[in-house]
Formats: sequence, C-alpha cells, structure tokens
Amino acid sequence: SGASVTTEVFDSVPDVPHVRLGQQADLVVVAPATADLLAKAAHGRSDDLLTATLLTARCPVVFAPAMHTEMWQHPATVSNVATLRSRGALVLEPAEGRLTGSDSGKGRLPEPETIFDLLRLVARRGFDGLEPDLGGRRVVVSAGGTREYLDPVRYLGNRSSGRQGYALASTAAARGAVVTVVAANVTLPDPAGVEVIRVETTEELRVQVRGVAVAADAVVMAAAPSDFRPARVSVAKLKRPADGTAPALELVQNADILAELVANRAGKEPVIVGFAAETGDESGTIRQHAQAKLARKGCDFLVVNDVSNGQVFGEPDNEALILGADGSGTTVPLGPKEQLADVVWDVVARRLGIS
Repeated sequence: SGASVTTEVFDSVPDVPHVRLGQQADLVVVAPATADLLAKAAHGRSDDLLTATLLTARCPVVFAPAMHTEMWQHPATVSNVATLRSRGALVLEPAEGRLTGSDSGKGRLPEPETIFDLLRLVARRGFDGLEPDLGGRRVVVSAGGTREYLDPVRYLGNRSSGRQGYALASTAAARGAVVTVVAANVTLPDPAGVEVIRVETTEELRVQVRGVAVAADAVVMAAAPSDFRPARVSVAKLKRPADGTAPALELVQNADILAELVANRAGKEPVIVGFAAETGDESGTIRQHAQAKLARKGCDFLVVNDVSNGQVFGEPDNEALILGADGSGTTVPLGPKEQLADVVWDVVARRLGIS
C-alpha cells in the first residue's frame, strides 16, 4: 500500500506515535487478536505501541480473535471479552475450522473478506462517542428457508436465500451485538464475527431458535420456515408410476415458531420481530394481511415484504413496511438489504430503551 509501518513506541519521539496514532484513527482493527492481547487490552496494559494506541483511540475498536478453542473458552478469556464489550469494543466471534496443527474448532480468524465487509458497516455507521448502541446485547437471527423431505432426494422448500438474515446479522455485529444466526440451508459466506448454527428442517430450526432465544435480548425471525411437511417421509426414492398417475401427497402443519416464541417469553423480552412475505388478493391488501398476522402472532414488530413479483428473493436490495404492535408503521424504501437491517435494529433499540 505504500503506507508507513510503525512498530516501536519510540520510533519517532517528536511525533509521539503511541498517542498520535490513536488520536487520528477513524477505526482501529486488531486482527488477529490473541488471548494475550485481549487480556492486555481488558486490563489497560500499554507496554507496546499497539496497546498504547488502544488506550488513546477515540474511535470504534474492533478485535478479531484467533486462538485455540480451549483458550477462547477459558473463563479468563470469556471475562476479558465481556469487559471489552462492556466498554464499547467490538469483539467478533471467531470462525470455526482448521487451527494450528491438526486441531479444528472454534477459534479460527474469519476470512479477510468477511472481516472487511463488517468493517465497512462499522465505518459507514460510526459510533456516537465510543458506544455502539447494541453493545453487549445478545441477539438471535434466523435466516434462509427450511426443507421438508419427501424422500432422500426430494423436498418441499422455498426461495429464501438468507441474504436478508445475514444482512441483519452483519449490521447487528457492527453495532456491537453478540449475534447468533440459525441458518437454514444458506449457501452464502458466513458473516464475520457471529456464531452460525446450521439447520435443514423446520423442526430443527424450531429447536435451535428456542434454545438460543432464552438468553437473548432480541430475536429476529427472518427465515422462511415451511408451514407444512409431508405426513410420511419415504425411506426410498419415490418412483414414477408406470400408469402415469402421481402419488398422493398428504401434508401436516408444522409448529408456528414465531407464535411459540411469543407465548414462551417471560415479560417483555426478548423483543421479537417477525417477517412476512405477503401478496394481496381479493380478501385484502398486503397491509391488511400483515396487520392481521401481527395481531395473530403477537410479536412486537412485523417486517412485511411484497413478494407479488418475486423481487425480494436472492436480490441484494429490499424494501419493506415495518409494523409495530403499538400501531406504528415505518416504510423503508428500496435499497441495500443492510439499509433495511439497520432500520430494523433502530426500532429494536428503541423498544429496548437504548435510543
């Protein structure tokens, strides 16, 4: 890049680099961040140029941890990460994969491209002072579309790509949240700094979401779970009948995950946001159908997409209407899915009393 590299506190004494670098920075990124570095930062150590810069920085600070799984899970590291997050730093969740030697697990540095995508969101939004508004909040996002198998080869599914759910996860992480994504058949690259749990069927989605929602401050159900599943799953591939007839297909209803989350929560948290892909028909407009669904589900907000022409699925842009149980309505014009995601987190933050 041609940029100068400073490695020592006293490389250029008159320039006071350990103060100047932090004061002039718009964004500080530590990648990889070792367990030792996280410990130093959490305890305010400043015995080298990097840690001194961290103490003088008055801009967003992002740590991308990389270490063995046991080190990441050690109570000391867990405590240090919690301390840094409580002070407004963004500490990403490490990726899973190959570590040093033959070891594999959680602790791998996320790919540079995914870290960069997150940093773009952080830099675009910026922070008010040092505090990201969702700092330390735990959020759950579901993404993608479920599959309900007919036989070992065929399944009932839908066109959801998971792109909007991943945009929600990335923007939440950029705003300081600790993010868990339950991803149903998503083939996109994982967002940087979030935990991803993979599922296939609606029942798997239900079990995993319920498990992580217990400790969450907010749950956003952006996935498209199937309303129905085959009553029986064939253990062998279904053959084409010789007489040209089609086999009968009996369907049964799946559990309503969104309604269950609302029914099982204690008090007003977690804040629960549902998504609805709607089309108008002779029985009502899109807004009327959405308002009825919001009342029926009992969630705090419902994000409504017009899918009359299929323009939402897999596309980089989206527009939506966000309806609130309090009667509020927010129209989000067509734009990048990250734009809609930011507005969703804005209404969630207000509901949590953050902004």
